[in-house]
Amino acid sequence: MIEPIPVDASFWTKVICTLGCGLALGLERQLRGKPSGMRTSTLICMGSMLFILVTQSPAVHEQEVYRVVGQVITGIGFFGGGIIFTNNGLVNGVTSAAVIWVLSGIGIAIGLGHLSLAIAITLISLFILVGVEILENGFRALRRGVHSPGNNTYTAEENEQG
Repeated sequence: MIEPIPVDASFWTKVICTLGCGLALGLERQLRGKPSGMRTSTLICMGSMLFILVTQSPAVHEQEVYRVVGQVITGIGFFGGGIIFTNNGLVNGVTSAAVIWVLSGIGIAIGLGHLSLAIAITLISLFILVGVEILENGFRALRRGVHSPGNNTYTAEENEQG
């Protein structure tokens, strides 16, 4: 018989950490009008954590945890791929798909008890999403082609060229 997962201080600490990380990255996406805003981001992070927590019973073999992690990664990859789309040769949603993958990784890390790692990755991700834009706006050479102001897309031909 599988023992129930205790809903104790450790559980609630993980839930609060998951909410904070998911909301932080989701807020950045939502403020930019991108797919996967605060609700979606938080739920992705929370769901990934949940799938890991349910494997934390003593009755579950350690290898099962790795199987679940692999399945979560596969499922999130499929979900993120659904956000990437083309429209008249323009590709959209690549960064949002990458954020979804990172959110899932953060949820997995929290589920495994690596809260400091999850918080660090959240902060690094926010730096990448916000800080790189500041760099791009500050240096003209970084604003060419696909990264030019107002151009959040690129053509398949530009992608092949490098």
